[in-house]
Amino acid sequence: MYKSILVPIDLAHRDIGQAMIRRAVALSDDNAKITLLHVIGDIPAYAQSYLPEGQLQENLEETQESLKELSETIDVEADVVVRYGSPSPVILDEADERDIDLIIIASHHPGIKDYLMGSTASRVVRHADCSVLINR
Repeated sequence: MYKSILVPIDLAHRDIGQAMIRRAVALSDDNAKITLLHVIGDIPAYAQSYLPEGQLQENLEETQESLKELSETIDVEADVVVRYGSPSPVILDEADERDIDLIIIASHHPGIKDYLMGSTASRVVRHADCSVLINR
């Protein structure tokens, strides 16, 4: 079983996130550490100037609260991390920083865009230094 599990969650798909958290609990050792991660896409500098002051911090806090609520619905104690950036590099960086044993990541059925550019899950699978479980 695993001692440190990273679960990147897209809050637009909470039901999938709940299923992945349950799977993380099932695969974890006693005293395992589960980390829930949400990546907020970068906002270009030119667009940031149009946002109200403090909006980025407010978005960060709301997202952290949503992740905490999601983990509480399953009664799991987990670290909650929210970062800005591009999803696959942030997921891989977080896995390295936290010495993660397993990443559980959601994937969808690929469309034409994914064949040309690749999906987040496929980039994580190709570049991760730990095991990766794809949740379809």
